[in-house]
Parts: sequence; structure tokens; C-alpha cells
Amino acid sequence: MFQGYIDLDTATPVEATAIPDVLFERGLYWASGRSGVVNLIAAHKWFNLAALKGRTDAISLRREVAEMMSDVEIAAAQREARAWMTAQH
Repeated sequence: MFQGYIDLDTATPVEATAIPDVLFERGLYWASGRSGVVNLIAAHKWFNLAALKGRTDAISLRREVAEMMSDVEIAAAQREARAWMTAQH
């Protein structure tokens, strides 16, 4: 089993052509706190992108995460998702 550390700041970004499963996994990563920190804005963003790519179970998880977020946080997550989509095209 992997026992190391992944530096997300220097990791290769997910391409726009990423499969929905990869985007979904990134959502799970941030929602679960695997990094040691739960980041609901990032989780919402990645679940949103996975849903847009056709991963239907991401919709319910995005909704679940949104229930724990303020309107300001949801707006930030949506802005980040739009920015990611724009940057990839």
C-alpha cells in the first residue's frame, strides 16, 4: 500500500478530456479528507465537473456536500468549476 505523500500543488492537472471517474475520485479525495483536510469547495467543484462529464452518482454527492456549505462557498465552487472548464478549452 502507498505510504507516501502526493504534493497536489505540483501535480499534473487533470486534462479537459479526463474521464468522469478521475474527476469523481478528486471529489471523493477532498470530501473525505484523505489529504488530512476536508475541502468542501474543491469537492463540490470536482463532483460538479464529474456530473457534467456524465458521472450521474456525482450529482447526489455534490448535493450532499452542498448541504454542508454556505451560499458563498457554493458560488465559489461553481466559479472554480467554470474557470477550470474555461481554462481547458
